[in-house]
Amino acid sequence: MGAIEPIRSRKTIRMQSELPDNNWENSSFDWLHLLGRHLPIVIFLLLAFVGMGIVYWFFSPPEATAEMIAASSTNSLSAPIYKPIPAKPVLQRLAQSPGPIRIGLISGHKGSDSGAVCDDGLTEAEINFNIAEKVAAALLAQGIHADILEEFDPRLSSYGGTAVISIHADSCVYYNDLATGYKVAPSSRTDSLVLQSCIEAAYTQTTQLPYHANTITPHMTDYHAFRTLPEGVPAIIIEVGFMNLDRAILTTNADIPAAGILNGIQCFLDSVQ
Repeated sequence: MGAIEPIRSRKTIRMQSELPDNNWENSSFDWLHLLGRHLPIVIFLLLAFVGMGIVYWFFSPPEATAEMIAASSTNSLSAPIYKPIPAKPVLQRLAQSPGPIRIGLISGHKGSDSGAVCDDGLTEAEINFNIAEKVAAALLAQGIHADILEEFDPRLSSYGGTAVISIHADSCVYYNDLATGYKVAPSSRTDSLVLQSCIEAAYTQTTQLPYHANTITPHMTDYHAFRTLPEGVPAIIIEVGFMNLDRAILTTNADIPAAGILNGIQCFLDSVQ
């Protein structure tokens, strides 16, 4: 009996030494079985991670150009550092310089007809052109370019001037003692209120003529040149006075209404520059 015990012990030891392999095989089988049971969940998680990665890549902003910061001090890094800079639109911080000043002076009825005519043959076109010439000469003397334009000048449709003033005179007919003074109408297409305000203030002060607002006609407010000029060009039409009661200041003393228009233009230029 004593000889059998050692043999049994050796067999037991041999069987015990084989147990770890069987346990590992059982454990692997259990993991595979567990994975098989939860395979849909595993696939869902994998797809979710892949999807999040794609979304992150797709919506991440592209890297902008890098700005290299070079270290110059003794304590700085020896290699350059590239700092990513977010792409931003370049904004203009300063207004562009305005182009050369150019003033257009429409000599009313020039190249078209005589306009109003007095009994002695004096025409409105003559008065208008005389005043326009004086204003143009004064502007040129100050280094400001001035163009004298005809009533239906072909240049009007593309005239890119700083401002346009159309010079006209009122009727030579005597209505009553109130038929004296001047009037102004601004463009209905382009904001011309600054130009109008400057011309009115300067003309009143220089000529001492009254403002004759109640005789402004649709021909002035809907003046053809307002519809012909490019949008953005301030423009006004001025009736410089009545050819009957204001005849002396419009002819013999034409320098006075010319000075009134000139002063108004200078006021406007000072306001917009």
